[in-house]
Amino acid sequence: MIRITVLLLLLFSQSLLAQQIQIVDKQNQPVKNAVVWLKGSKQLAAPDSHYTMSQKKRAFVPHVLAVPQGANVEFPNLDSIMHHVYSFSKAKQFELKLYHDKPEQPINFAQTGVVELGCNIHDWMLGYIVVVDGGIYGQTDEQGMVDLNLPDGTFTLAVWHDRFNDISAPETIEMTNNAKPLSYQLKQALLPKLELSSDEFDDYE
Repeated sequence: MIRITVLLLLLFSQSLLAQQIQIVDKQNQPVKNAVVWLKGSKQLAAPDSHYTMSQKKRAFVPHVLAVPQGANVEFPNLDSIMHHVYSFSKAKQFELKLYHDKPEQPINFAQTGVVELGCNIHDWMLGYIVVVDGGIYGQTDEQGMVDLNLPDGTFTLAVWHDRFNDISAPETIEMTNNAKPLSYQLKQALLPKLELSSDEFDDYE
């Protein structure tokens, strides 16, 4: 099931139309978990909005989380062991040292961009928070499909995937809303999927 968040955009006075878009790779295969958003809107997250990036079974869940600029993200630890979450990314640098349960304060993501997450204890853990510059966005499902409410006329969409060679640079698409399914083929080949192995034993049980 696609989790899509749509906030009211003050920037657009025209009506929004539902649009279904499919993202495919160079081999015309559906691309799952691509983040797609409408460019050009500076709509911020509501002050009381909260999003969640959990640690569960020694992995970040979800693996990719898309949020609007200004979002607060909580990092609950659902495991019985400790985690130590950090990011050195330009868009957001932070560190949540060894902890169980959930840190008292969420982390605010005020700058747009891609935030790569790791765990200092479990090296294989990898996750991404994509902070988008707009309130209309979504992530593709198993069939590479995403439904967005988009303005009439021509607009620019951005597309991002964690298997891009340069995860700091999304691809952009110029599209016209014609109320029928659209398809976009990525310009670049996706990197091979990482096979991450976990260690069942660690020192922080």
